Amino acid sequence: MTYQHVISHLQKLADPAIASNSAKYFKSQFGEYGFGDFFLGIRVPVLRRCVRQYQDLGLTHIKKLLTSEYHEARLFSLLLMVKQFSKSDEAIKAKIYSLYITHTKYINNWDLVDSSAPYIVGAWLLDKERELLYQFASSPNLWKRRISMLSTANFIKNNQFDDTFNIATLLLNDPHDLIHKAVGWMLREVGNRDREAEEKYLKQNYKAMPRTMLRYAIEKFEPAKRQLYLTGHI
Repeated sequence: MTYQHVISHLQKLADPAIASNSAKYFKSQFGEYGFGDFFLGIRVPVLRRCVRQYQDLGLTHIKKLLTSEYHEARLFSLLLMVKQFSKSDEAIKAKIYSLYITHTKYINNWDLVDSSAPYIVGAWLLDKERELLYQFASSPNLWKRRISMLSTANFIKNNQFDDTFNIATLLLNDPHDLIHKAVGWMLREVGNRDREAEEKYLKQNYKAMPRTMLRYAIEKFEPAKRQLYLTGHI
């Protein structure tokens, strides 16, 4: 199995109508965050089934897919990397992590980040030093900033919240709503495990939060408490 086998397979699955809708959905027009992306038109469940078929594809071929002009080929490569990472030894995990970190310019939309960052970056850094995430949080690149936040989902699952809070603070004044949503989402995930920890952070920072960030963070709160946060009366 090679890169070309996969591309040929994906091209046979392509649907122009889906591709047109995807181009709109992922904001690929001039001036939008996904500008310049190209779509084959393949739905995610179909890609996931293909991943099972090509799960032993070598990293050299995965790298070629990751650098493809087609959004679905890049997503396929990331889903495949996640699958291989989950079942590999430390040496292979290190190679997958390195491939990911050195090719972040191709991980350039929210679905690509969200389907991979927690399961590769977050998983690799779970028991390691995490300075890279703080560098990414300060990057001018939107997707690196989202990677920094979404990677902490893995820490949250392991009841480690400090990096989520620290990176959230770095991103409080971020100009992009995709970061507002990511930060609010991760704070909500903290609350799913430890509401007291989330509220302690919110009480210190909620007045400085963009509205979207706050709404995401308090989405599962009781209606009366949500209203108190939204009106600034906590």
